[in-house]
Amino acid sequence: MFEDAELGHKVDKATFAKREVELRERLLSAQIELARRKDVAVAVLVNGVEAGGKGESVAALTSWLDARFVAVNAYDDPTDEEREHAPMWRYWRILPPKGRIAIFFGNWYTQPIVDRVLGKAKGRDAAFERSLEEITRFERMLAAENVLLVKTWFHLSRKVQKKRLTELESDADTSWRVTKEDWRRFKRYDEFRAISERALRRTSTGDAPWTIIDGSDEQYRKLVLAETLLSAMKARAEAPAERRDVEHKAVQRRSMRPAPVDSKTVLTELDLTQTLRDARYDKQLATYQARLARLTRHPKFRDRALVIVFEGNDAAGKGGTIRRVTSAVDLRLLRVVSIAAPSDEEKAQPYLWRFWRQLPRHARMTIFDRSWYGRVLVERVEGFAQEPDWRRAYGEINDFELELTRHGTIVVKFWLAISKQEQLKRFKAREEIAFKQFKITDEDWRNRKKWDAYADAVCDMVERTSTAVAPWVLVEANDKKFARVKVLRTLVERLEAELGHA
Repeated sequence: MFEDAELGHKVDKATFAKREVELRERLLSAQIELARRKDVAVAVLVNGVEAGGKGESVAALTSWLDARFVAVNAYDDPTDEEREHAPMWRYWRILPPKGRIAIFFGNWYTQPIVDRVLGKAKGRDAAFERSLEEITRFERMLAAENVLLVKTWFHLSRKVQKKRLTELESDADTSWRVTKEDWRRFKRYDEFRAISERALRRTSTGDAPWTIIDGSDEQYRKLVLAETLLSAMKARAEAPAERRDVEHKAVQRRSMRPAPVDSKTVLTELDLTQTLRDARYDKQLATYQARLARLTRHPKFRDRALVIVFEGNDAAGKGGTIRRVTSAVDLRLLRVVSIAAPSDEEKAQPYLWRFWRQLPRHARMTIFDRSWYGRVLVERVEGFAQEPDWRRAYGEINDFELELTRHGTIVVKFWLAISKQEQLKRFKAREEIAFKQFKITDEDWRNRKKWDAYADAVCDMVERTSTAVAPWVLVEANDKKFARVKVLRTLVERLEAELGHA
């Protein structure tokens, strides 16, 4: 795979000077068009061997572009805060918005390759393969969300890398760039070469192919990096728009499941008549709130985080239930995030971006009042997401939650269900009670007319995203007291199971 990059490609000064002028003009033109259209973001990954000329090449590239619309991000060892989140968290936070270019040094490929070669833990090969699978799914999702991935690998042969490291180390002005760690890794050059090739082969896809650059000549590598970016941007700009299904009425009625012959669904089989009397409610509420408070202060929770998702019918009582949860825990450890329609900034990013930014670190918890499931609920039913987008979202959401749980985050998801009759009753009460009138809007009434479409979407959501690591808990919420206690009891039992504390 690296044979061509070891041929010693070179470009003479005259050729470089001529092509530099042409490239600068074409790159600026492409960048201006990118910023004007704002329909795609560009992420340039810069990877490769040490002393391969990555830094100088990126410096040249950024000098040829409009610096206002380019961000360069360099990653070293994770910070303490980053270690308390899933590995991809620190990359999600600074993805470029549509219309912009971001360059990533030391990106999501670095640590898996280094850990595979230098790691001592058993099972590192399996962990490496799992990382590559996660990266491939992540990049597939970015591509589907209109992020153009330009992946470059700067390569040097063993002989050339040794020569480059020696030259850098012997020069007083550049000796600081060569560390003992660089030489330690050089001694394992063959291992790094083999594992890097494996990573590149496994993750070079039609949507995100790798370009391998011979890093032995400064002028050659600069031109190839710039031309690789330009070629990718030009191809994307000239590509025909993807054919989409715009028949929203058909989309919102199209279930992922065959129609049940006996009309049974996970919603119709809920017993919404369940109630809880006041005396028993007061006692159980206090009991479970106290147990929840103790669990969030448990020593084992210091290395875990908790994400609670609340979805449900309009007027199902999510707000009141959330208040019973928050009143049980130290508010300094808690954050409640209410999700509404995305802002312009959020629309310029992949849809999961705004949720990654809100995730809690260890010993913390975040409650999402509505969540990433909006993609397969309201966005699906109302036609805000095209059918290909909401259909692929099920897998993307499962991948997202799996990554969180693998890093120690406990994910608990609740759907609060009420009957259509109960919803009507609550809507009318909100209209009649002055201090509740703000809770009822014209949009609520419009959504009610699509009750069946939303029910189909909920059933599909439960079927496709209720997993072993993050199952859905369906809560019978016609009686608010019953619902609140069920939610608290579920949280307590889940935390006790996760923390090994009865």
